[in-house]
Amino acid sequence: MDGDFRTHFVREPAALRNHPALVLNADYRPLSYYPLSLWPWQEAVKAAFLDRVDIIAEYDEEVRSPSMTLKIPSVVVLKDYVKPRKRVAFTRFNLFLRDEFRCQYCGSKGDLTFDHVVPRASGGITSWENVVAACSPCNLRKGSKSLRQVGMSLRKPPRQPGASELMNVGRKFPPNHLHESWMDFLYWDAELQA
Repeated sequence: MDGDFRTHFVREPAALRNHPALVLNADYRPLSYYPLSLWPWQEAVKAAFLDRVDIIAEYDEEVRSPSMTLKIPSVVVLKDYVKPRKRVAFTRFNLFLRDEFRCQYCGSKGDLTFDHVVPRASGGITSWENVVAACSPCNLRKGSKSLRQVGMSLRKPPRQPGASELMNVGRKFPPNHLHESWMDFLYWDAELQA
């Protein structure tokens, strides 16, 4: 089984309208919460025929070939366990996810960019420990000055997140499309309400 097959997720909203399948690891956890691990229905059907997944829930809609009819899978589980990555790639998306899509200076949610806490002009480096999500107004206000010089402070100190930490943060941001057949698998390890 090649790596691309197991880790290619749908990120385009247009592709989510046509019966995506929630992809679970062999331990019945989603491979990813954010973005949610989804495949187009065609990939799910292909994986089922190649005996790479088990279908555990289906849509009411069917696909037909000359020789058979099959209900479209809505939840599939991989037969082989995919070991989660421990190291998190330093990307703009992961940085925004770590900071919960909020400016780390004022807390606003809109118009995000990123800022070097210790400016590069002062020797600051581009790393998890020195870059934060920042809205454009705060980023412009701070400029290439230190936090002390402009009287600003951080909501929380920047640090490198672990993969499980980002996965837990991602659970706070469900996508626009959640099929009811997925619910038993998305929050299975969430604390139960009394």
